[in-house]
Amino acid sequence: MKHANALGSMQALLPSVLGSIALSLGGLHLVRRLVPVNALRASNDSVGNYLQTVGTVYAVLLAFVVFVVWTQFNEARAQVEREANELMDLSRTAKGLPDPIASRVQASLADYVAAVLGIEWKAMEQNQLAGFDRGTEILEELWDVLHRVDLSGECQGAIYGEVLARFNDLSDARTNRLSGSRMRIPLALKVLLYTGAMITVGSLYMLAVDNEVIHMIITAAMAGAISHVLYLIHDLDNCFSGDWQVPREPFERLQRYVAAATRKLE
Repeated sequence: MKHANALGSMQALLPSVLGSIALSLGGLHLVRRLVPVNALRASNDSVGNYLQTVGTVYAVLLAFVVFVVWTQFNEARAQVEREANELMDLSRTAKGLPDPIASRVQASLADYVAAVLGIEWKAMEQNQLAGFDRGTEILEELWDVLHRVDLSGECQGAIYGEVLARFNDLSDARTNRLSGSRMRIPLALKVLLYTGAMITVGSLYMLAVDNEVIHMIITAAMAGAISHVLYLIHDLDNCFSGDWQVPREPFERLQRYVAAATRKLE
């Protein structure tokens, strides 16, 4: 399964990398036909110093953005894990409540997990706030159910207090997940990234390289490397969509657990 996912990611990456290489080589071919190499030779040292400066600045920018999107991705994954753990703790603790409240809680949790895996996950992929309403409604209904609990002893009172604590932790985890799903790189930064890529690759055209094949290899390598990083940034920027995305497995595992708990209470 992991091998298949890796192969799919590479297949999605190749068009972007190969396309950027083709465009860069096309531009290089045009420039070399219009501007003789001898005309560039006199400024070769200046161009080399310029390229070193531009390349260093752009490399620092790329490294910074990769660090940001990778950190956001890991935080989003941790938030999904935490919310799933809070849901499982709530499901386990709620088994100590009297019937039919315990059954109602398990049914509500099952509906909530189904809503997250269905409507909400698609809404997070497309960054649409409207898809979050159903999950909020289910939690509000569950809160009303918990408020109607009729306690008959000190033990159930302790369990009820723990259930409320788990519910509050679940609400916090949900808020963090939804907030994390809407984090995006600012448009101005995206413009800077792609503009910097064109400037860096285009600057290679000003080098006076006698051997055209070597010039093509240098340009293609630079364009391929930059496009690879830009593709990674673009894909990781939306943590819940693309080839590399936060896995659904914690909620899918929880869905099986809640379904089993519901069957036992019936």
